[in-house]
Amino acid sequence: MSRIGNNPIHFPENVEIKILNNEIFIKGKLGSLDLKISDKIKLVFHEKNRKLVLTRKKEDKKSKSLHGLYRVLINNMVIGVSKGFKKELELVGIGYRVSSNGGILELNLGFSHNIMMKIPKEILIETKIEKGKNPILILKSYDKQLLGMIAAKIKSFRKPEPYKGKGVRYLKEDIRRKTGKSA
Repeated sequence: MSRIGNNPIHFPENVEIKILNNEIFIKGKLGSLDLKISDKIKLVFHEKNRKLVLTRKKEDKKSKSLHGLYRVLINNMVIGVSKGFKKELELVGIGYRVSSNGGILELNLGFSHNIMMKIPKEILIETKIEKGKNPILILKSYDKQLLGMIAAKIKSFRKPEPYKGKGVRYLKEDIRRKTGKSA
């Protein structure tokens, strides 16, 4: 029994929903998203109380796993188009810098060259640079999957190392530190 899949998804008033042939389209003030649903899952939208309920057509293991998955994906779509998502990355290291201009992110992470990365138009970039503090890169989007992929890609350029903690990490992420050599 999927406890997550059985929970209904509540739609705010400013979010529109359309279901056509196992495909769901959700539109809100921040953008619009769509998702192809497996034919093992049935979607029922109650217009009166603005709830979407997902049900399984069969009780096999695959259907049970898809039930919870699609419920969470659709719920993230609803939250994304109404409120949006945000990820904050911190660049820890001497001389590490970040700048953005026109959808291109320029990262200086201690390599012999700067890393240039084209950011999709669905993601908004903000940089916070204060004297004496590490630069912070703020990514905002209505698409949670795309936002997570881009944040993970940026983090993969210079992963935090366990001895000094240098690298790109999420803000307030706890890095397990090692002591290094002992005399």
